[in-house]
This record gives sequence, structure tokens and C-alpha cells, in this order.
Amino acid sequence: MADQVAAMCDQLIKALNVMMDAETGQVYRLEALKFCEEFKETSSFCVPCALQLADKAQPAVVRHFGLQILEHVIKFRWNNMPQQEKVQLKECAMHLLSTGTHSILEEESHIKDGLSRIIVEMIKREWPQHWPDMLKEMEAITSNGEAQTELVMLILLRLAEDVITFQTLPTQRRRDIQQTLTQNMESIFSFMMAILHLNVEEYRKLKGSPEHELQARAHCRVAVATLNTLAGYIDWVSLVYITSGNCHLLEILCLLLSEPELQLEAAECLLIAISRKGKLEDRKPFMLLFDDVAIDYMLSAAQSADGLAICMKSNESQAVDVVERRYIFLKRLCQVLCALGGQLCSLVGSDVEVEVPANLSKYIEALLAFTTHSSQFLKKTTLPTWGSLFRHEALCKDAVVVQMAAKFLRTSMTNLVKAGFPSRDDNPSCQYSCVDFDSDEDFNFFFNSYRAQLGLVVRFACRIVPLEAFQIAAEWLHYQISSPIDTGAITSKTAEGLCSFLSPSVVQWDAMTVFMECMTTQIFKNLEEEKLPIDQSMELLQAVLNYDTKDPLILSCVLTNVSALFPFVIHRPNFLPQVLYKLFKAVTFEVGQENKAPRTRAVKNVRRHACSSIIKICRDYPRVLLPCFDMFYNHVKKLCSSQATLSQTESSLMESLVLISNEFKDFEKQKAFIDELMASVVADWTSEEMRHVLSNPAVYLSFVGADQVVTEQNKDADTSGLNRTRLSFCLYAMMGVVKRARWPADLEEAKAGGFVGGLTATGAPIYRNPCTAQFLAFLPNLLALIRTQNSLFTPENMARLSETFSRAHEVMDAEKKVVLGLSQNLLDIYDTAVYKSNLERMQGFLSTLYDNCFHVLGSAGVSLQQDFYTIERLSEEIAGSAFSSLDHVPDHRLRPMIRCFLRQLVLSCPQEYYNSLLCPLLGPLFAYMQQRLNVKWQVISQRTSVNGEDEEVVVCQESHVTQEMLEEQLVRLLTREVLDLLSVSCISKKGHEPAADKEEIDEEEMMMDSAQTASPAQPTEELSELGKHLLKHENIYMSMLTLAFTSLSWKDTTNCHRTASMVCWTLLRQAIGGNLLPEAVTWFYTSVLRALQVHGQHEVCNSTLSQLAMLIYENLRARYPELRVVMTQIPNISVEALDQYDHRLLDPNAQKVGDKKRKDHFRKLIEGTVGKALCQQFRKEVHIRNLPSLYKSPKPDKDVVQNSEATGLEALFAPEKNTL
Repeated sequence: MADQVAAMCDQLIKALNVMMDAETGQVYRLEALKFCEEFKETSSFCVPCALQLADKAQPAVVRHFGLQILEHVIKFRWNNMPQQEKVQLKECAMHLLSTGTHSILEEESHIKDGLSRIIVEMIKREWPQHWPDMLKEMEAITSNGEAQTELVMLILLRLAEDVITFQTLPTQRRRDIQQTLTQNMESIFSFMMAILHLNVEEYRKLKGSPEHELQARAHCRVAVATLNTLAGYIDWVSLVYITSGNCHLLEILCLLLSEPELQLEAAECLLIAISRKGKLEDRKPFMLLFDDVAIDYMLSAAQSADGLAICMKSNESQAVDVVERRYIFLKRLCQVLCALGGQLCSLVGSDVEVEVPANLSKYIEALLAFTTHSSQFLKKTTLPTWGSLFRHEALCKDAVVVQMAAKFLRTSMTNLVKAGFPSRDDNPSCQYSCVDFDSDEDFNFFFNSYRAQLGLVVRFACRIVPLEAFQIAAEWLHYQISSPIDTGAITSKTAEGLCSFLSPSVVQWDAMTVFMECMTTQIFKNLEEEKLPIDQSMELLQAVLNYDTKDPLILSCVLTNVSALFPFVIHRPNFLPQVLYKLFKAVTFEVGQENKAPRTRAVKNVRRHACSSIIKICRDYPRVLLPCFDMFYNHVKKLCSSQATLSQTESSLMESLVLISNEFKDFEKQKAFIDELMASVVADWTSEEMRHVLSNPAVYLSFVGADQVVTEQNKDADTSGLNRTRLSFCLYAMMGVVKRARWPADLEEAKAGGFVGGLTATGAPIYRNPCTAQFLAFLPNLLALIRTQNSLFTPENMARLSETFSRAHEVMDAEKKVVLGLSQNLLDIYDTAVYKSNLERMQGFLSTLYDNCFHVLGSAGVSLQQDFYTIERLSEEIAGSAFSSLDHVPDHRLRPMIRCFLRQLVLSCPQEYYNSLLCPLLGPLFAYMQQRLNVKWQVISQRTSVNGEDEEVVVCQESHVTQEMLEEQLVRLLTREVLDLLSVSCISKKGHEPAADKEEIDEEEMMMDSAQTASPAQPTEELSELGKHLLKHENIYMSMLTLAFTSLSWKDTTNCHRTASMVCWTLLRQAIGGNLLPEAVTWFYTSVLRALQVHGQHEVCNSTLSQLAMLIYENLRARYPELRVVMTQIPNISVEALDQYDHRLLDPNAQKVGDKKRKDHFRKLIEGTVGKALCQQFRKEVHIRNLPSLYKSPKPDKDVVQNSEATGLEALFAPEKNTL
């Protein structure tokens, strides 16, 4: 046998060498791999060969393979091995552990890992029942030397990870091992602490001595392993072990922060310990860490690590590198301080009566040191702690925190500046960003999130010291105004001498603007009116209004400052004309006087920004602006008459005028104004020429120039460009008026102003909107345009597009990036022309026009109410336009129709129009969308990647793959819109109480890094009133049910979870008492099981789908025995378990079980339908058998006599029942 083993070992070594040789061809490598795998699976020589291969005389690769074989044997053959072989294998493994490794510094880490895995696999199968002395044996092995001590630590760590962290064992085995670990925790902790203490002491003694260097490193290695193992236990053991002996463990960990070789692992342990939750009383000892000694240790460790975190790359160059280990230690230490702050905020002011620490200032200075560090990551880490301190009911009033709030605001002046791009070298942050971020796009994404969070904490600080915050903002703004513009190295590509997005002046203005906005939002909330710094703020506003710049990026910041300071103007209305003049000037902003170059995004953004600012102040302060109405109106008239073509800019100003006109509170006066304002727009829109254009696709395409060939030399024909602008302006203007024209909120004012036209049957007022007449005149051609736009996608109209515009209906490149989640180049966002080509311009026009048509229709219902819903044949008109040629309309065009129009219509439609308007629209739409989407999802499911093709072919098809990804993502987004519409139509959400302050909610959300919301066990959704109306129409009801249940199997987990948890059961529940066909019930049930096959690998979907399946089965099983037939077809179902479940369900006298047991029982029944992730599908199952239970259940289930399975009472007392 020895010869056979030796021969087999030789073959295995040869096969291994072939596999590991870089020169080996793929065929030979696969053959060698197959030989090794077959040996592991089938050979009877596995154990002897493995032991021979694992001998320490062999090379490391061979030894590792030997250990892998042993692990494989234990995992997959253990249950069938005779007891004697198990004992023998265990002894051999323990022998390997004792003597089978090289010294601790020589041995490879993967060998140590492989050996520890073998021992842990045996422990998982035999301890404690069949191996009660395991812990004593491990302790004894540590006396063999440092190598064995490190291995024992690795074993204890892996055991804790498998049992507690990853829970890779059956429940009973896990419970047995966890309870035994818990029972022995005192001795385990003492054992680990003793080893740590011993090795740290030895290491400290020997570390400076050159002749004992190897011995010192060996002790250091053991100490590191012990700290790593402690980290695996500190997370879950009782807090008593962490805080016992006056927090002795934490004291040792603080001391180790000063040891460069051990500090990182010590910080990890400290972080896990201080982050523990639990009873406040148990966490009280953590306050000892606010002691001067502990804080000093942390601070000195941070200072020394910070000094060593940066090193010079070479003597010649000034470039520096980040030392990663030191930097990671800084991160951990920063997290430790933050966790300590979390404990402080939890304990101070709570029932356990903890005093504010005497040296709070020292702790806060330490936190501030990290907030002022060059690393953006460290700065962000401290923010939640600052937020907690500034919001804490007791601490925010403490003198130390109040003083620090002002310091924090000063620090924020630097931290708000966007600096530290990894590709650049103009800031100390750049070196750290190179470690933390892969690209500038990554950094930009991070910084935007960081600055939003920082802005929030700045607001909290402003609440504490509002006047100091105002002074800081004022100083900063004056400084920026007086500083010359610095364009920096990277200037604008499109105009000479202008700043780019990364210019020093722009990043400073940008940061100051964010600070100003944060300050002004808080100062009005936290100061009485008489204390407001009105005079200083007016002085500040005057300086901003006087500041003149031609740089679009800086001007954008200036406009934001004007908006931020505007609330002060209410107290000094004489400033109003100046503010309006500044904003009006920016509305027509150009970089140069005769600038004929294509307009950049930065210029367009300035114009939009000015328009938005005007709209915002007109919306928020219409009463303040009312005295300036005539001046405003005259300016708009002058602007409109001076422009050859009117655009979105002019329509925005018209929208602002309508907002102010709402303050007339006089229907006739406002109507006369809107009639005058919109006269030219409606006249143009309703003209005979326009009617002909909007109702004929061929004429329309010619009118907008889509059938003309345009080259870059001859550019776009002027006439077509003007025509497109005419159409856009008409729609923008009508959209602004319909969105903004309103009656007074106060009913008495509305009645007095003539806005109430009567009362409904229930006595509710019927309001009149002053823009109704204009909209009704506008509507016929609007519907004609929608019908024409839908018909543009038919083959005959697609053929009419010229070569230049053949792709005019495709998704724009920028939108593609948004849909696919790709980042855009930072400079391109601001420093490129709005449209790069004639094709892009046409794509933008067609897309925006299509969207705006539905925006106008969507706003009409909300604004006009009765006047809109009583339009004759409204549902037929809408169906004949919006729903025409839908088969040809692409997915990306359908989304705005559903989101901007139909969703708004459903939300605003009064109940009395459900049957006449919504039912005729939604019924056919749901039926159509179900068929359309089902076909698309089937195509997506059937798509398989190209196999066996040359790499070149695959590369050539990259654009094809991207197109497929885009199409799939668009189908996914459209599906979500449709199902959201279904949900909005049918489901009445039991919402939370409306929040008093939206900002408060946003603040709470922002400060939480991630909020997980668990779905309720029982669906709480109810049918809405519209849902009840829709359900009265059987065909609509069936369409909605079919759509909801079919969608569960489409490959979109978000949609599956949402629909399964909210919609499916709410709809189906209404039919329980009805006469559903057995085939329909079977189909609904199999749809859920099919969804489990597709999505069951995701725990969230698995949970909601299992819940839905159980609800259907339990509620319909009694009436539909067909459901049992479906159940019997589930793979590997236990018929006996199914009978038991049915018996409990159907027999009224059967013993009932708790909800959790019932759910677990049902989930086990349908387990065979649950699909597995690809990575799990071919994995070999590991089976660990349960051992005789060590621990009895604390309470018996029920009365023993009643639950006995025996035939009679006498059987209980029979001799063989003596175990009871």
C-alpha cells in the first residue's frame, strides 16, 4: 500500500506542477486539474496521500494541495467514515498542528490558513459532544512555540467567523457550538489576554536588540494574530468581558496604539468594542475612555501616525507618497473617536445619569484635528459625530460645544472647497485621494455627497451660533468680491480668459455660496426679527448687486447669493428694483457683445439660474413683488418685443408674472391680464398655418427641418430653427401659465374675488381658473401635435427623415449615460456647447417638445379641475391622440406620457369623473402595456451571450452590446413607470403624518448613512377609491391582475419586491369571495412560484414572494384543491409535510401553531422552487450532521399527555418511555 501511495503522490505532484507552470497549454492544464479533482472525489488513498503531500519537507504548493485534500475529505466524507478513521484523522491533523509547520516567520500564510481550516471543519462536526477537551488541547499546543500559538488563534478566529458571523452551519449545530463558546468565554478570554500580554511584553523587551530581532518579530506576529482573534469575539460576547476590571481590555488596547507594529490591529479591536450597542447601563464604563490618559494616547498615536503617513518618493523630487498602513490606522483611530462620540451622545442626558465629561474640550479638539486633516475621507468620517453633538438636546447648550460650533464653521470654510482631485497635485488632499479614489469622477461623486452632508452639519452649527455664522459668511463674501479672479492652470476651452469648473476662484465662490445658503436658511428660524442683522445684510446685498463679472460660473454663484439674501429684502423693500434689475440682466447674459459661437452650458445655466431665481422669489414672496408688477410686466414686454425669437427665458418671465398676478385675488383682473399676456401665443398656436403643421406628420417634419440635409458648413436652415423655437415657446408659455395660475387658498378671498363658480353635490366649492379660456383654445392643436408626434415613429414617417437626422428619435448621448449610470467628464458638463451638432439639436428639440406636451396636459387637471374634466368627449380625445400609434412609439418616449401626464391625471381626478374619464383610459392602457412589456422581457430572458466567437468579433460588437444594455435598461425603467401607475391607481397608501418641516426629514435621512426598511409581515395596503371603481369592470380588473402577476417574473428585483409586497395581494384579495376560475387561481399561484424561481436567490424578494404565495395558498386552498396539485409538482417536496400543513390549515380542530413556525413550514415546502444564483448552482453541498443536543428547550411545547403520539395514556408509562 505504501508503494501505491508513493506512486499516486508522484502523479499528483506532476499534475500540480503542470497546473502551476505558466508555460503549460490550456488542454494539459485542464487534464491535470481533472485528474486532481477526480482523485479528491473518488480515491480511497486520499488521507494517506494528503498526509504525505502535507509533510513540511515538500514545497509549499504541494503542501497546500495536501491540506486541501484533507479538508475535502472532512467536508464531504466525514459522515460516512468509520469512527476509528475519524479518530485517526483527527490525531494526524493535531500532529500536523503540533509539528507539521516551519517556524512562525518562515511558514507561508496560506499553509497556516489551510491547516486551521482542517481543524475548524472537525470542530464544527464533533465539538463539544464528541470532543469535549478541544479547548484544553488547543491551550496545550500553544506551549509548543509561537508558530503553534498563532495557529490556535487562527483556529479560534475562523470558528467564531463560521459560527457567529457567517453562520455556515445547521441551526442546531450552530446553537450547540455558540452556547458552549459562551459558557467557556471567561476562560477563552483569559487565555487570549494572557497570550497577548505575554507576547507584547516579550516583544517590547526584545524589539530594540539586533541579535534578538527574529524572536521579537515572532512575538509581534503572535500578538497581531491574538488581536485579530479578539476582534472576532469582541463583536458579540457579553459586554461584561469588555468592560470588566475597570475596562482593562480597553486600557491595554489604548496602550498598544503607541506600538507601530500593533497599533492598527489594536485600533480595529477598540473600534469594534466602542461601537457596541446594548443596554445603556452596560455601556456606561465606556465613559472611562474620556479620561485624560486615554485621550492623550489616542492623540499622540494620531500625531505620530500622521507624521509617518506621508513619505518622500525620492530625495531629488518633492513628490510624496501615502504610507497605506499608517493611513488606514488614522482612519480607524478617527472612527474610534467618532464611535466614542456616539456613546457620549447616547449616555449624556439619558436615564443612566452620565455627566458631561470634564475634559470634553480635549475630546472635541481631537475630533477637530481629524476634521482639519488633509484627507477628505477623514473629514467626512467626523461629520455624523459633529451632527450628533450639535443636535444633542443637552450637549448643544454646553459652553465647550457652543464655542466649538464657531470653530467648526471656520473650519468648514476650507472643507467646503472642492479640492483634492486624484489626477491633480495642487492640494495636500490629492495624495490621499490617490489612495481613496480610482478617478476624478469617483472623487467628484464622493465630494458631492460629502458636501451635502457637511452643509447639513453647518446648518446645525448655525442654529447654535447664528450671528457668528452670519459674520463668517459676510467676511467671506466681502473677501471674494474684493479678490481678483484667478482662472488657474485649467481655463475655459470655449472663451479666452474665462474660468473653468476647476479654477481657484470658481471653487472658492462655489464653497462660499454653499455656506451662505446654509446660514440664511437657519438665521430666520433661530433669531427673533428684532435681532436679525438687517443693516449688515443690506450692506452685503448691495455689495453683491454692485459686483459685475462676465464669467458665467462666478455669475451663477453671485445669483445664488442674491437669492440667499433675498429674505432680508422683505424688511427693506426699496432694494427690490435693484435685485430685479440684477436678475433681469442675467436672464439675457452673453459672454461677449457679439458672441456668435455656440452657447456653452455654463452660459445657458446662468440664464436658467436667473429665471429660476425670479420664479422662486415670485413663488415665495408674491405679495412683496406686487408693487413692482407694472415695472416687471413692462420689462417683459420690452424684452419680448426686442427679441426676434422668443425662448424658454421669456416664457419663464411670463410664468413669474402669473405667480405675482395670483396676488390680485380678482378673477376678472387676472383673467384680463392672462388673456393679454397669452394673446400672441394662442393666436400663433391656433392659426390655420399651425393647425395644418401640427396635424400632418409630413408637413410637421418639413416645418421643423427634419427632412432636410444639413451639413456643418451650411448649418441648419434659419427658417427651420425659427419654426422650432416658435413651437417650443408656445408650449413653454402655456405650461408656465397652466402650472402657476391659481385661485386664492382662502375660501372667503376666493369667493370675494369671483373665483368660485358654484358648489358640487357634496357642497365643495367649484373653483374657476383665470387661464381656462386660453387653455381650452390651446387644447385641440395640442392633442393634434401629440397624435402627430406618436405617428412620427411609423415606418413611412421614419423614411421621411433626411440622412442628417435619421437618428433624430434616438436617445441623446447625455441621456444614455444617465440611463446606463455612466459618469460624464467633469469639464464637459459646463464647458461644452449645449448641442454639439445639428443632430443633437434636433434630438433635444423633439425630446423636449414631446415631454412638454404631456407636462401641459398633466398640469391641466390639477389647475383647471372641473373646467378640464367636463370637456366634452375628453377621454376619447386623449385616447385618440396620446394612445395613437403606440406600437411604434419607443420605450423612452412612453415614459414621459405615463409619468408626466397619466400619473398626474390619476392623482388629481375628482371621484365623479373616474368612470367617464379614467376607466376608459387606464383599462386599455394596462392591457396593452402588459402584452408589450411581456414580449420585451421574454426577448431579454432569451438573450444569451455570444459563445465560441473570436475576441475580435466580440470587440466589434461592443456597441451592439451597449445598445442591448440600453434597451434593457429602458424596458426596466418603463416597467417601473407602468407599475408605479398601477400602484398609484389602485393602492391607498397609509402615509405618515405630514412633516412640519421637510428639511428636518432630509436632515435625518442625510445623517443616517443607510436606512434599511423592512417590509411588514402582513400587507397593510388597501384599495383606493379609484381602485374600487376599476375593479367593477371585470376586463380592467383582469388586465391589472395579469399585469401585476406577470411582472413578478420579469428580471427586475426592485419591481418584483414592490409589486409582490404592495399590489398583488391587495388586488387578488378582492376576488376571494367571487367566482374565480380554477385555471385563473392556478395561474396566479404558479406566477408567484415562477417568480421565486427567477428572484428567489435575493433574500428580500424571497421573503415577499414566499409571503404572497402563503397568503394565496392559505386563503384559497379550501375552495381550490388545484393548488395542492401545483404544490405536489414542486421538486423535492415532502408530501408528508404538505399533508401536515394542509391538515392544520383545513381542519378546524387541528392544533394551531405560531405565525413564525407556520411561515418556516411553508417556506420549506416551496424551497424546491427557489432559484439559485449562478455561483451557487454547481456548488457541492456540505452536510453537517446534528449531534445529540446538549441543551434542552427551556419550556416544553404543550401538555405532554395531550401531544403524545402514542395510541393511549398507558403507552406513556411503558418501560421504553423512561426518557420522558
